[in-house]
Formats: sequence, structure tokens, C-alpha cells
Amino acid sequence: MSTATEKPKLAVWKFASCDGCQLSLLDCEDELLAVADAIEIANFAEATRRVVDGPYELSLVEGSITTAHDAERIRQVRAQSKFLVTIGACATAGGIQALRNWRDVAEMASVVYASPEVLETLATSTPISDHVPVDFELRGCPVNKKQLVEVVLAFLHRRKPLVSAHSVCLECKLRGNPCVMVAHGAPCLGPVTQAGCGAICPAYNRACFGCYGPMESPNTAALSAQWSAMGVPDRDIMRAYRSYNGYASPFREESDKHDH
Repeated sequence: MSTATEKPKLAVWKFASCDGCQLSLLDCEDELLAVADAIEIANFAEATRRVVDGPYELSLVEGSITTAHDAERIRQVRAQSKFLVTIGACATAGGIQALRNWRDVAEMASVVYASPEVLETLATSTPISDHVPVDFELRGCPVNKKQLVEVVLAFLHRRKPLVSAHSVCLECKLRGNPCVMVAHGAPCLGPVTQAGCGAICPAYNRACFGCYGPMESPNTAALSAQWSAMGVPDRDIMRAYRSYNGYASPFREESDKHDH
């Protein structure tokens, strides 16, 4: 544990992911400089080769669990961390690689790889919370860097992170965007997706893809019924939910209802 003279240690860990959420942290150059005197970045392979042994005050974890080795490694990370926060769609929902969870992985490997027997992989891609206790989940693909800084500061100051739980629809209203479902008949996931992106896609007359995962208490059944009334076939409804956050429970359960 940290003493009065030691800085709290921040560690950043990578599992199965594209590194986009770690790059969001690197984009926080000014913000990180402002807190550099208050924390010690003890483990962050994307930024430095320097590694400081734990325990760590706060661990940020990017990526999903896709191998037996990583399933063991996340338990080791959890044991060394006072607080553990998962960042991004891979860590919070299994990521786009969780599409394997609806397929036969052995069959896919036999088609893609010349020597599939050398692969050491699990049949599923699962979020970190399926394996160890998680103190907070920050969603996004990638995460919003302002929200990321807020979460880091919140845990270092022992307070609850101020991350909004409302839907993208509110962000559309704040930007003055016309509703793409009403104006263009586009099947939009905005009504059931957590805010954080600033409604980027609807601002350019494109439907929300659900990058930030399900909002708090999403009414996916009502949204799907509206899409059906608009003429969207079940197969397209299923595929819309099975995206970056497809294995998050609300999206997974709704997609399964349309999987015929």
C-alpha cells in the first residue's frame, strides 16, 4: 500500500484489443501533465518500457479475455490492484471479437488458418467482469478521453465518477440534430445506447452504431418493435445489435430474439 510519501501507482494493462482506448489515454497529454506530480505511471507498455512492481492504486484494463493465459493474468492484475477499471467495449462487453461467441471457433479456425492446431484460444471472448470483480466500467469504442480523465481523478480522490448514463438521444437534442429515425427512416441505436460520443454519427445524418454500449435500463424491445414497423427485417435487427458491444447482456438478449 502507498505511504504518505509515496505517489499512488497507476497501471494500464492490455488484453485482446486494438489499443484504441490506450491511445485515448495518450491523447490526454495536457491532462496527464497536470496530474503527473500526483501519480506514478507504473505500468503502461503503450507509453514506456519502464515497469514498476505493484501493488497498484488503480489499474485501467483494456481488452477482452480470449485465452486461458489471459484468464489467469487478469486474476494476477486484480490481486495487485486496489481499484480496477475496465475501459472500452472489449473490456466491458467482449468487443467485436465476441462475434465468435455465436459461432463454432474450431470450424472458423480450420477455414482461416493453415495449421489451426497451433492456436491456443478460448471458444469465447468475454468481458473482464466475467473473470474478476470490477470497480467501474467505462464504455466506448474507443472511450471518451474526457470521461477517462474524470474516472482516473475520481478514483484517486475517492469519489464516484461523474459519467452520464443517459442515451445518445439526449446528446442529439443538445446538438440540435434532427432525429435520423424520424427524418430519414434510419434504424438508429441511439435510444438504447449510452451517451459519450457527442452524437457524432447522427450529426452527419447516420444512425448510431451503439459504440458506447447499452445505456442504463435500455428498452431494446420497444426499439426493435419500432424498427420492425419501419420495415427492418429481423436479420438486420439482429446484426445491428451484434456489433462492438454485441455481447453486452441487453444487446445480446435482444439480438437472440431475432436470430432465426
